[in-house]
Amino acid sequence: MPAPWPVSSPVSLLGLAPVLPVVVLHDAADAIPLARALVAGGLPAIEVTLRTPAALDGVRAIAGEVPDAVVGVGTVIRPEQVAASVDAGARFLVSPGWTDALLAAMAASGVPYLPGVSTTSEVVALLERGVREMKFFPAQAAGGTAYLKSLAGPLPQARFCPTGGIGPDTAPDYLSLPNVGCVGGSWMVPSDAVADRDWGRVERLARAAAGLSAGGTCR
Repeated sequence: MPAPWPVSSPVSLLGLAPVLPVVVLHDAADAIPLARALVAGGLPAIEVTLRTPAALDGVRAIAGEVPDAVVGVGTVIRPEQVAASVDAGARFLVSPGWTDALLAAMAASGVPYLPGVSTTSEVVALLERGVREMKFFPAQAAGGTAYLKSLAGPLPQARFCPTGGIGPDTAPDYLSLPNVGCVGGSWMVPSDAVADRDWGRVERLARAAAGLSAGGTCR
């Protein structure tokens, strides 16, 4: 059944920080120190992906113990995951793509959301439904900065958080575009640092990411 209209997101997610950390948690016990390191480094918005069994327990821990974090859930691909994520404490939702059913569930959740797109037709379909903020995924594979630049002319009302294959060297190129509000990435939470519980390294990488802007200069 088609989603009811409008289904626009109630609050912007794109202005919290230039970079949205994309976190894969294998152990919920790592959630609190990891979130604290990211927040201390200047990245308060944290996307915990639903790629592991530990994800929702990790979200619940961050929501309860790290008040300065704005924790959300990513890789939301089924409507029933929306309620589970919000119940765990998610303050925003991110999907790699969307259907009418998933979009309706996210819209009804009461929290901001970023539905994923990779084609012009998907962008137009979301604009038709009142959604103006979107995740562009997989960013590098789907055309990167050149593709987003080409969308800015005919579709200036759409704004994006590109995610997928972006690192500290390419992030400033994305952030220089007028239709990009932030980028998503995982380079500030490398798997070896998390495995070693090297939260100091995570904080340093987060601080560097928080200083990124167009041209690689600090904001």
